[in-house]
Amino acid sequence: MSEEIDFNQHLQTVLARFQNNDLVRKVVGVVLIAAFVAGAGYFIYDLLPRRHNLTITGGEITGNRHFIAKVLQDEAKEQGVALKIVPTRGSLEALEKLESGELDLALSQGGLEPSFDNIVHVATLAPEYIHFIVKPEIKSLADLRGKVINLGGKSGGTRVVAQNILRTSGLVEGIDYAEANYGNDKLIAMSTGKLPDAIVNVSFVPSLLADYLVKEHGYTILEIPFPGSLALRMGWVADATILGYTYGVEPPVPETDIKTVGVNLHLLANADVPPRAIQAVLEALYSPSVASRTRQTFDEADILRPSGFPLSAGTLAFTTRNEPLLSAEMLEDLKAAAGLAFSLLSGGMIALRWFRGKPVTEQFDDAELKAAIAEVATIQRRLMQDQDAAALAEMDRRLDELKTGILERMAQLRLTDTSLLTTLLAAESGARARLQQVQAA
Repeated sequence: MSEEIDFNQHLQTVLARFQNNDLVRKVVGVVLIAAFVAGAGYFIYDLLPRRHNLTITGGEITGNRHFIAKVLQDEAKEQGVALKIVPTRGSLEALEKLESGELDLALSQGGLEPSFDNIVHVATLAPEYIHFIVKPEIKSLADLRGKVINLGGKSGGTRVVAQNILRTSGLVEGIDYAEANYGNDKLIAMSTGKLPDAIVNVSFVPSLLADYLVKEHGYTILEIPFPGSLALRMGWVADATILGYTYGVEPPVPETDIKTVGVNLHLLANADVPPRAIQAVLEALYSPSVASRTRQTFDEADILRPSGFPLSAGTLAFTTRNEPLLSAEMLEDLKAAAGLAFSLLSGGMIALRWFRGKPVTEQFDDAELKAAIAEVATIQRRLMQDQDAAALAEMDRRLDELKTGILERMAQLRLTDTSLLTTLLAAESGARARLQQVQAA
């Protein structure tokens, strides 16, 4: 006990020396002011409008994802985002560059299930359709046996999903079919005689590549008859239907509505992309002009459909942007913040008196505050007993009177024990809360 008293006395002696030293008070004051200005500057800076420069890929230039990226590039300018489009050879290459930070954003198909640690989910747009574009003599998946099938680039996601479908059909690469890996630009440049027997393409409907091959080289679209069973084995598979006559009327291509596999298209980002930039990109993505220009409906209700990557903070901010400004939870937070602000104000006023450097000698108001604290304690004790409405009202009035009287004189109070003020205010707050509970009951 004596050691504790000696320590307190030593501490009071040191503080008194600091308080009487003009240089120390000025240095501490400057540091506190600088910290306040820095904090205020940070919050003001955070409120200022931003312009972001980001890179994005939509895969090959001839694909529909590149077109979506181009539309998004135009619309994002209105949201303060400059997008630079960087073509890639497929989704796997895009994901690798996204992981390394070479790219900021990528339009990538689902069903790849790679392991990356630096990629986040921004949005799920809509399902793309798998097109098996085949020569007219091929009528079923079984007819692909012994044929040359183009699965796209080896770093592309199309190859991954196509191999899954072919394996499910009992077709093994190198034994039942020969694999080709031409990009869309190479296919468009080939003559009819050099084109593969079948070409797999993942795209929205209509597929630009499918439309070209049907009209210029007489290809047709093959049905995949078992997307439902595939969906049971692979979570990324969804039922999809390509309507009859989509790619030709005379002859009709396809002749009737056909089943195929749907694969969700995701917008992904490098984890270091600022959340505000992500939110601005999403504002552009879900604008009416993007839907009009792409002729695709990107439903905001699908934005959180999982891609296998953690959710971006920018996406979370975007999805909660329309929530009420003052929810019940936020009101509770504001009440807590108000209490903290009041405590900081009280502490600041005490600190201000300390900085004035006046010796703490003659103080006369301690007894008054101790009496007020004792009265508040008495009220709290009475609240533990049954009280009628009149008594509760009188206690309410007295608590207001005590608090108001102290607050009106707070700047003039002279105290030996400066903690008495905060003790009184905390006691009054606790009594007030208890009184409200009793009145509510």
